[in-house]
Amino acid sequence: MSDWYPAGMEDDMRPRMFEAAGRGRPFALVTIVAAEGGGPRGVGAQMVVTADDMGGFLSGGCIEADVALHARECLVDGEPRRLVYGRGSPFVDARLPCGGRLELLVERLEPDDDALADLRTAWGDRRPGVYVSDGHRRSFGDEGEAGPDDCCRPYAPQKRLIVFGSDAFALAIAAAGTAQGWAVVLCRPKGPEAPPPLDVTYSREEPEVLLSRLKPDAWTAVATATHEGDLDHEVLKAALPSDAGYVGVLGARRRLPERLERLHADGVGESALMRLKAPIGLSIGARSPAEVATSVTAEIIAALR
Repeated sequence: MSDWYPAGMEDDMRPRMFEAAGRGRPFALVTIVAAEGGGPRGVGAQMVVTADDMGGFLSGGCIEADVALHARECLVDGEPRRLVYGRGSPFVDARLPCGGRLELLVERLEPDDDALADLRTAWGDRRPGVYVSDGHRRSFGDEGEAGPDDCCRPYAPQKRLIVFGSDAFALAIAAAGTAQGWAVVLCRPKGPEAPPPLDVTYSREEPEVLLSRLKPDAWTAVATATHEGDLDHEVLKAALPSDAGYVGVLGARRRLPERLERLHADGVGESALMRLKAPIGLSIGARSPAEVATSVTAEIIAALR
């Protein structure tokens, strides 16, 4: 493990699992199955370790290198392992500075593992599910039948952010969502054919068409920052009645009564209107695009928990 470990910033390990499997490579999946004390990571946090790479983190950098050694031994012999760090650990040098205790399951997964294939299908379909494993046998489905010592790890669909707009604020919000590891769609209706210089999916569709196609769910946030009253209205009219977990609009607070009245006149119900975040973002005195994006991202994180 090098002096710097940027892959530790990755939280969701599914992309790494799918990448390894797509290359035909087995990998070791490490999951926290029990946690006590004040550590930074809780039950369900994971790492993925291959023969020459790794990602994810389980502590403040205290155990990752040692975990990788055990994981690579698991890759060689195929035998799952239960590791304990902190209180009750058999390793005298495996104490955690936080005074806590972590119990980990380390298991080898083959590229053609059935549970992994089911997990990938659910990822594409945006379906939640539960991964259950005892280290030897594993499954993924709508409900998991877990034994007392099994790892039982729920997975939600990847968080998704749909941003409408094209100015610096919209770009900053989209970039902030990408930095969180979310699937980000940036929509500029009738915009240029060339995509923006960001790692996002670009759409030129009208709001109703795009949202009808994407079908926002509880893990989807919709943020409109077009600065065009009519276009923002079309976005909100389509997004508020949907199942989106968050809907917000960038704009002056004084315009909110007018927005709500117009939406209500167009048939958006009271319960849907109450979901609207306006003005968008937490109240932190944000002014610049980067500051506004930070406030919006934080508000979305809280809403999609």
